[in-house]
Amino acid sequence: MTPFVTTGGAFLFTILYADLMFDLQVLGHGGRELPEGVLASISNYYRRVTVEARPLNRLVVAVMVGTLAAIVLQLAGDDVPGWVGLTSLVLAGLPILLAAVHTFPTAVRLGLRAEPLEVQSRLARSICRDHLLCLVAITSLLAVELGFGR
Repeated sequence: MTPFVTTGGAFLFTILYADLMFDLQVLGHGGRELPEGVLASISNYYRRVTVEARPLNRLVVAVMVGTLAAIVLQLAGDDVPGWVGLTSLVLAGLPILLAAVHTFPTAVRLGLRAEPLEVQSRLARSICRDHLLCLVAITSLLAVELGFGR
């Protein structure tokens, strides 16, 4: 099952990389509101990938579910030591849960640009934080699977 887990993890890593190319624009801007150009760039990206990309954006959800399923199958079998499967479940499960309950809904809100600039700035910074945390978790997932999976 390790190849399926690492393939799913690598796909999610790639998606995070693409998102972070926009998210990282929030860095280096002190104050409460981000510059309009930064907000426009980030919010346009999230409008395209959350609202306008249907049904293709569902591919990300399918990969998330498939990755979790592969980890559960990995745990059920004897392909890897038990700690590898449990660690992988936490390292994949937590960022996927964060994406489902916070990051995606926040990205949709930002993509709609219906809120005051101060709120949009807070949303953009929140998405960036989420994605940085997810990047650490998914990178760690890949390290565990590639380093200790069979």
